[in-house]
Amino acid sequence: MTTVTALCLSACGNDNDDKAGDSNGKIAGAQTDKETSASPSPSSAGSVERPKITFPSYAKNVFEYEKTGNGVKDAVLSDSTLSINAVDDAVFRGSTGTKALGFYNTDKALSSQITYIQGYIDAGETWIGETTYRDWKVTLSGDSQAYVSYCSDESKAFIENKKTKKVDRSPATSRSYVLYHSKLVKNAEGIWQTANVVSNRGDKTCQP
Repeated sequence: MTTVTALCLSACGNDNDDKAGDSNGKIAGAQTDKETSASPSPSSAGSVERPKITFPSYAKNVFEYEKTGNGVKDAVLSDSTLSINAVDDAVFRGSTGTKALGFYNTDKALSSQITYIQGYIDAGETWIGETTYRDWKVTLSGDSQAYVSYCSDESKAFIENKKTKKVDRSPATSRSYVLYHSKLVKNAEGIWQTANVVSNRGDKTCQP
């Protein structure tokens, strides 16, 4: 398992594991029972003003999960998806200083995500297509800590060179599927921030 910064795409449908780092996420987290897509609705957390996350028309994150019926677990799920989206939002903006990135991420996760995003910036790359996140599991630990695991399917997401617009559409392989484990902590404002993420690319658990 490798510690990961963001969540999502490094190689997408490609077998080349580290185009911009090994990570994961993408859409702007709105959350409907089955899918969440690029325009996230703020999960509960009082009247805290949440930063806006936007995705270009050519990219999409889909989050497939059923609400648990437990308010705390559902808040953890929602903020976990927004953490993923915040990373991709920074990739699309070409900046590691976006408001959403530090809002939904902290500690080791934030520092590794900054490195991940900077890899995209330095390479002059972005991504297009769709990534799906499924098989979500949440475990609470006390009042302010939680653990989340999920799978990503990057078989329909591809790296694009911003300058040439050339897209790497290498066929999907077992490495297009990634298992993630993340630790979230609840801050003083009631936001569940992702504090650490580890991933296992090509994990059989997540392969179709």
